[in-house]
Formats: sequence, C-alpha cells, structure tokens
Amino acid sequence: MDSNITIIGAGVVGLAVASELADGKKSIFVLEKNASHGLETSSRNSEVIHAGIYYPPGSLKARLCVEGREMLYEICSRRGIPHLKIGKLIISTTEEGEGALQHLFENAGKNGIISVSLLDQAEVKRLEPNIKAFAAIHSPDTGIVSVHALMDYFLQRAEEKGAELVCGTEVVGIESVAGGFKVATRNMRGEFFEFTTEMVVNSAGLHSDTIAKMAGRECSLHYCKGDYFSLASKAGTVSRLVYPLPEKDHVGLGVHLTLDLQGRMKLGPDASYTDRIENYRVDAGKGDMFYQSAVKFLPFLRREDLVPDMSGIRPKLQGPGEGFRDFVISEDLPGFINLVGIESPGLTAAPAIARHIRRILNGEL
Repeated sequence: MDSNITIIGAGVVGLAVASELADGKKSIFVLEKNASHGLETSSRNSEVIHAGIYYPPGSLKARLCVEGREMLYEICSRRGIPHLKIGKLIISTTEEGEGALQHLFENAGKNGIISVSLLDQAEVKRLEPNIKAFAAIHSPDTGIVSVHALMDYFLQRAEEKGAELVCGTEVVGIESVAGGFKVATRNMRGEFFEFTTEMVVNSAGLHSDTIAKMAGRECSLHYCKGDYFSLASKAGTVSRLVYPLPEKDHVGLGVHLTLDLQGRMKLGPDASYTDRIENYRVDAGKGDMFYQSAVKFLPFLRREDLVPDMSGIRPKLQGPGEGFRDFVISEDLPGFINLVGIESPGLTAAPAIARHIRRILNGEL
C-alpha cells in the first residue's frame, strides 16, 4: 500500500485536500480512524459559510476564509450542493456596542469585504422585525451549506481521480526514512500495518497535535466544547443568521441564532474548555443560560422553546484566557505538512486550504 501522498484525517479539510491533490497519476490514501468520514468536528458545527469579518488582517484565517468563501459558493452552485446565501446580522443590543460594531466593520474592509453595511435600529427592524437590536452589521455574503453533501462531493471527486479512503485506520507512528516516511497504523481489530509514503498531510483535526508530534512539531491543542439548543416551532420568525458581538477573548462568537437549510432554528454554540473529546452529550442544564443570552435579541423567545440538540468540539490552539491564534499550516519536514488548530472558519476555508497545500507541495509558496 505504499503511496505518493498520505492524508491523515477525512474531515471536510482532509477530503478537500484529497480532491485538490488527486490527479489520476499519484497514489493517494486518506486514512481515517473512525468507521466513516466526517464524524467529528466537520459534522458537528453550524454549517455556516463565513464572510471573513472577524479575523486579523493578513492572518491565514482571514485570507483563506475570504478566498475559500468564493470557491465554496462556486463549487456549490456548479455541483448542486445544497446551500443558501441567507446573510447575517452581527448585532449590538445596547448603544455601548456601537464602537465594537464600527471596529468590526473597519476590520471587514481591511479583509477586502466590501459587501457589509452598518445598520441603525430602524434599518435592522425593516430587515428582521422580530429581533431586538440597537444597531448591526449586515453581511449579505454569509450563508449556510450542507456539510455532509460537501464532504461527499470532495470524496467522490477525489476517488474519481484515483484517491482511496481507508477508514477504521488509526496512525500510531511516523518515522522519517529515505525517500519519505514510514507510517504505522492500527485498524479497529487491533491489527498493525506499516507502509511508506513520499508525502504526508496531517489533517487529523482534534488529534492533529498528536500526529504533528510524531514528526517533531511540538504543539498542543485545547478542546473547546460547544452545545446547541434547537427552537421548537419558531421556523420563519427570523430569516437570517443573528450573531451578538463576539466574545472579547476570541474563544467564540457568542451564543447566536443559526438556521439550517430546512429553516429550523438553533442557538449556539457556547464555549467551554474540556479535557475530554469523546463526550458529545448536551448539558440540558445550560438551557437557562442560553435563554438569558438569546432573549436579549429574540424577544419572542420562551424558555420552553429550547430543546437540547447537539454538540461539537473545536480544536483550539489558544487556551483559556489567551489571545487570537492563527491556523498552523506548515511544512515542518520536507514533504510533511501539518494542519493544526483548524477550527472556524475551517469549513469555509477548506477549498482554499487545499489549494494552499498544493502550492506548498509544488514549491510555489
């Protein structure tokens, strides 16, 4: 099973990379420790296509989000992947928040986003009569996408060009050898298998720091869990995503209102650091906190409307109380590329990350 390129992790980013690199000539294997692709971070998120408003100008998160957004809309339109460009409001519920909105608006401009606009209270009311806000940023380029359909597209495109997905296969060791790397794996039956590969792309998500350390890159992820609550029988009340001003510590974007492609409304995610990455149980006791956060801008909300829904875990490079950390995308050994800390906006940036990696492997960056 020797290969030219081995991609570790079959989430949306790993599959996008496989789709980008496969050309019918190279032997490419995508290794996934779970029984199927996309079962962790990629399938446990808000499915939002971000515009790129929040991230520091010049950062990988900013550049790859803006680039990936345009690529993603083009892919979805051309391939019939379910998506909607429904727009988003980033709101302030008080006059004191206007300064922060202005700062975000200016940051968006520095990231090349010219479609956003500042709205006063009356303008917000005209767009969304059922929400309460003193002022807002309107982002018409924000949207939602079926992540599962997108992952299936990337996988199909990769396989059509000769790439192979190998599930139930965990990487347990990597060693530099002449001409590349020896990769040791263990399958779900506990059987071990080794093979050699010329290049490795570490896209292991929640476990990417572990894989990186096998190649000598010292970094540690912090697991940040987010719970969601769905809203019973409120479909159609709001037609856009509604986000409060982001949290000052960059941990999350605050408990916000999202919509899915069926119009179902959800609140979340919150952000709480955890030592465990296998517990996806939603803490129903958070319902009161979610209600108190959301009723400030959703005055129609009742406590009994909130139903525990799902949770996801973000692979963050920043720990509690730490500032902004950018994506790690680096060739730490010749032919070995690490992707670490690929959290939001990783979904939006996925096709741009894949193209970035191709350029690195081709010596263009």
